[in-house]
Amino acid sequence: MSQIAINTSQNVNINFNIAGVGERMLAFIIDLLIKVAYAVIIFYLFFNVFDLGYLLTGLDQWSVMAVYILLTFPIYIYPVVLESLMEGQTPGKKLMKIRVVKIDGYQASFGDYLIRWMFRLIDTSAVGVIGLISMIVSKNNQRLGDIASGTAVISLKNNINISHTILENIHEDYIPSFPQVIALSDNDMRIIKDNYTKALKVDDRQIISKLSDKIKSILKLEIDPTKMTERQFINVVIKDYNYYTGKDN
Repeated sequence: MSQIAINTSQNVNINFNIAGVGERMLAFIIDLLIKVAYAVIIFYLFFNVFDLGYLLTGLDQWSVMAVYILLTFPIYIYPVVLESLMEGQTPGKKLMKIRVVKIDGYQASFGDYLIRWMFRLIDTSAVGVIGLISMIVSKNNQRLGDIASGTAVISLKNNINISHTILENIHEDYIPSFPQVIALSDNDMRIIKDNYTKALKVDDRQIISKLSDKIKSILKLEIDPTKMTERQFINVVIKDYNYYTGKDN
């Protein structure tokens, strides 16, 4: 299985397994079946259960088409909405254990998911041939939407879940210091802890300093260095995040 080295803002590469074309196609098929099931149910309710078919009588072709589009509208926005709500996954992707991520190491935003969705029309044209060819020839199995949004689809199989790498033991009477940490995502905290752990092993004070400055910049914090060292600060941030998000052992 091919891998992608995601370069974080701290200039550290982290390897992830790239989701295979087959996995992505199966996820697409699962999502397609869900959308087809929705269409069948909504039309059954409209025409049979509520017997609203008479509303279409006398309407011109464009008006009838508008009603059909309105009824099936959730199908069109299915990918972008669910990927935004499920942090880069749809039910199909979740079942296949794959996820959309930013190549720069950060959590993909709604704008990224929107760009991927907008390019879906091109990727799925010609029965999906364009998207399939793009995934086959691109370095990271990216379809055009992925390339445009700077994202890739990774496999979560046989990997430690992102949240597992941010766990930290905290006592029941622990008192947090920085409520601002809730602005961070699981992916941000995984990057912070991973880089911090690596820096500690080799006593890389420069990385620790840069990491501390980056966290302070993101959270807009000003820390008196005489009261808390950079290492103490990063330790507290990690513990605080675990405290507020309820991630404990």
